[in-house]
Amino acid sequence: MKNKLLIPKIPLLILLLAIFTVFLTCTNNKTKVKKVFPVLEFPQMGIDDPSAYYGYSTRFFQDSKGNTVQILINKNTGRIVNIWADAANESMSFTARDTSGQPAIIKWSSADARITSIGQTRFIQYTLSSEVPALDIGLFMLASMRVERDYQYFQRHLLPFGTEKYIEHELSKLIQNLERLPANIRLRHLSLLNVENINELRSRLAPRVKLNKNGLIKSVLVEQPTFDGKNHLSLELSVDGKYSVINTDEEKISVRSLQDKPIQLIIKIGTDSPSLTPQRRNDFFKKKFLQFYKRAKVKHDSFLLKTNMTPQKAIKNEQQLRFIRLERQVKSIELLSCQEKLMAGLPNYATYFGRDMMMSALMMEPICSPEMLEHVIASVLKKLSPSGEVSHEEALGGQAIRENAAKYNNFIIEYLHQKTEKDYAKANSVLEQAEKILGNLQAVVENYRMVDDDFQLPVLVARYLTRPDITVDRKRAFLLANSGKVEPVTRLSLLMRNFQYISRVTRSYVEHPETKNLVSFTKLNEQRWSSASWRDSGAGYANGRFAMDVNAIWVPKALESMEKVFTVLKEIGFTNEKLESAAPEINDTVFGQYLNRPETLQQAIKIWQTAIKHFEVHLSQQQVQRKVNAKLDWLPEEECDYWGKIITKSVADKQDIEFLALSLDGKGKPILVANTDPATLLFLEDFTKQILDGKASSEEVIKRLKIFTIPYPVGLFVEGLGPLVANDAYASPEIWESFKRDHYHSPRVVWGREVNLLILGLSKQILAAYDSQGNIKSPTLESYVEELNVILSKIINAVESSGFKHNELWGFQIKDGKLVPMRYAISCDIQLWNLTNLAVQFLLARISNL
Repeated sequence: MKNKLLIPKIPLLILLLAIFTVFLTCTNNKTKVKKVFPVLEFPQMGIDDPSAYYGYSTRFFQDSKGNTVQILINKNTGRIVNIWADAANESMSFTARDTSGQPAIIKWSSADARITSIGQTRFIQYTLSSEVPALDIGLFMLASMRVERDYQYFQRHLLPFGTEKYIEHELSKLIQNLERLPANIRLRHLSLLNVENINELRSRLAPRVKLNKNGLIKSVLVEQPTFDGKNHLSLELSVDGKYSVINTDEEKISVRSLQDKPIQLIIKIGTDSPSLTPQRRNDFFKKKFLQFYKRAKVKHDSFLLKTNMTPQKAIKNEQQLRFIRLERQVKSIELLSCQEKLMAGLPNYATYFGRDMMMSALMMEPICSPEMLEHVIASVLKKLSPSGEVSHEEALGGQAIRENAAKYNNFIIEYLHQKTEKDYAKANSVLEQAEKILGNLQAVVENYRMVDDDFQLPVLVARYLTRPDITVDRKRAFLLANSGKVEPVTRLSLLMRNFQYISRVTRSYVEHPETKNLVSFTKLNEQRWSSASWRDSGAGYANGRFAMDVNAIWVPKALESMEKVFTVLKEIGFTNEKLESAAPEINDTVFGQYLNRPETLQQAIKIWQTAIKHFEVHLSQQQVQRKVNAKLDWLPEEECDYWGKIITKSVADKQDIEFLALSLDGKGKPILVANTDPATLLFLEDFTKQILDGKASSEEVIKRLKIFTIPYPVGLFVEGLGPLVANDAYASPEIWESFKRDHYHSPRVVWGREVNLLILGLSKQILAAYDSQGNIKSPTLESYVEELNVILSKIINAVESSGFKHNELWGFQIKDGKLVPMRYAISCDIQLWNLTNLAVQFLLARISNL
C-alpha cells in the first residue's frame, strides 16, 4: 500500500519543481532587464555640424555582456540598421516608408534602451517614432554586417517592397550542388547542416515573418537562422494596440495609427551568437596619458562648478569643448576594444583588421600601455599564415559561412569532375575536404591578400622590445608564451616565421636592385594590378604595380626593425641557437644567413634604403604649369574657376615641384600622383637625430614636407580643409577618370589617418630637438624647428577649420564660388586609427609646455 501511495506523489513533486523552476527563471529574467543610455551619440549638439549629418543619426549602446550595439537611422533612405559588434559581426536592418513610397521620417522616441539576456540570447529594445500616421516596413536583412554593406552598396535598400529577396550567391550555389550529389551523400551533408531535406535548408535563405498578438501589444517577429542553423537573429516590431494596428503580408509590414497621430514603434533585436569580452580604458592607456586625461577632467569639472554652467553651455567654451572631444574619443576606444581584438571601426569594420590594429598601436605608442601593445602583437601572431603573412581581415559568422560555402562549392565541382574522370580515390579525398568545411561553416576565414601589413609587424615588435618601461622578464615571458594557435607554437617561433617571409620576398631586390624586383602587387588581369596596401580602393594606387609606401617606407623599416629585434633578443638571453631551435625551418635560408651573419642584413638594409630613389619626381615650373592647366581645363567650369583663382593668388605654380610618386607602373615608371604617404616616413624616421648626427640636413627634411603645404592643385594643401590624400594633376587623363569614379582615396578627400600621421611625425621631430629640461639641443636646430612649427600650425588650423578633424575622412564641394567641407557619406562614425588623435593631443600638450 505504501508503494501504491508513493507512485502518484513522485510526478506531483516533479511538476511542482518544474513550476518553481519556471517561476524562478521568469523572475531572474525580469531582474536582468536593465535601462541603459547611449555611450555615444552622433551628431552631438554643439560638437558636430548638423548639416554634415543631415538626415543621419546614430547611437552606441552596450548589451548585457558589454558588447557594442550601434543603431543607425538614415532619414534620407528610411533605412534603420542595427549592428551588433560581437563575435559574429551581425546586423538587423529594415526600410521604413510612408504610404506614397517615400522614406519615412523616423526619429528616436526616448533617450534610453532596455537590455536583457535569456540563456545564450542577448536582447536590446528601444523605441522610435514616425512623423506620419502610416508606415510600410520591409526589405529586412538579418545577416552579417558585411552583407548589409553589400546590400547598400548595390542600392538594394532603395528597391520597391516585394522585390526578389537578396540571397547570397554562394549559398544558392551550395544548395544547387547538394542537389547534384548522390542521395546518400546528400543526406549526409544535409545532416551536417542540421536539416533533413533541401526545402528545410532553403527556408533558411530568407527571414521568416510572423504576426503575434498578445493582449494590447501587437508585434511582428522577423527571425533568421544562420545557414548552418547554429545561431539565430531576431527583430521584433511592436505597437500598442490601443493606438496603432500592425499587419503583415508577403511584401511588407503595415503599421497604421488608429488616431491619425505619429506612430510609436518598439524595436527589439536579439542574437545568440558568441559575445566578446570588453576591455576598459585602464587596460589600454599608459599612466601618463591617464594622468593627462584626469587633469583635463578636473579642469572641466572645476570650470562647471565655478561658473555654475550646464554641460550643454560649456560646449561653447573652447577649452571645455576640447575635453568633451577627448572624453568622446576615450569612450570610442572602449567601444572598439575587447580582450579578443581591437575592432577597426563602426559601423563598417566591426572586426579584426591586422593593419588597422598595428598602425593604431604604432601611432598611439606614446600613450599605449605595455598590455595593449602585447595584446595587438599577440592577436596578429595568432592569425599569422603558415608562410608568415599577416592576416589583413577575418571573416566571421555569416561572412565566414559565405566564404566557406564558396570553398565547399569548389570542392564539390572538383569531386564531380573526378568522378566523371573515374579517379575515385581523388574524388573521395576531395569529398572528405568538402565535408570538413561543411561541418564547420562558421570557421573564421583569414584574408592574406594585403602587402603592407606583413612589414608592419617587425616595426611594432621592435617598438615593444625596445621600450625601457617593460622588464626583461616580461618580454621573455611574452615571447615564450603559447601563441594560442591550434598548433602548439610560441609567439617567438611565429615571429621568426614572419621574419623569414620578409627576408625571402625582399631578397631579389637585394641581389639585383632594379624596379622589377621591388615588392609587387598581384596582377588582376592584363590591364590591372590589385591595390593591396592601405589605399585599398579600386583607384587607390592609380593602377600601380609597386607601391611607394610599401617599398620606400615599410620594407626598409621592417629590415631595420629586424636588426633591432635581434639585438634585444641577444641582450635578453636568446642566442642564435635558441632562435634556430624555436624555428628550425630557418636553417639554410636567407633569414638564417641574416641571423648568423649580421653584416648581410646590414647590407640588405642599406640597399633597400636606396629604393626611395625610384619614386622621386622632379617637375620643372613649365611642366607644372602645363600639367596643372590641363587638369583645370578638364574640371567642371565652377571648379576650374575656383582652383584657378587659388593658383593666381598663391602663385603656387611659379616653382619647381618635388614629391614621391604614389606608385610605379608595370614597367617600373613613376605614376605622377602626389600623395600624403610620406607622412608615414616622417612618423617612423628620426630625422632630427639624423640632423644632429650629421647624416641628414634640415633643408632635405623640409624639402620632403613642402608638397604638404603647397596649395592644391599644385600641391596637396587646401585652406580650411587640410592636405588632400592625393593630387593627380600630373598624371594621365585615364587616372583622372579613375579617381572621378572612385573618390575614396582621391583628390576629393582628406584622411584623418594621414593628418594624424603628419601631426605625430612633426611633433616627434620637434620634441626630439629638445632635452629633458626643455632646452634645444643645438642652436643649428632653431630655424629647423621654427619651420616645422609653421607647417604644424598650418595643417592643424586647416583641419580644425574643416570641422571634421575627428572623422575617418572628409571631402568638399565647390558651391557658389566657395569651398564647403563635407562629411564623407560612408565614413565610419568611430575609426580605430583615427582615434590616434588622442596621441596627437597628448604630444601637442607636451609641445605647448616647451
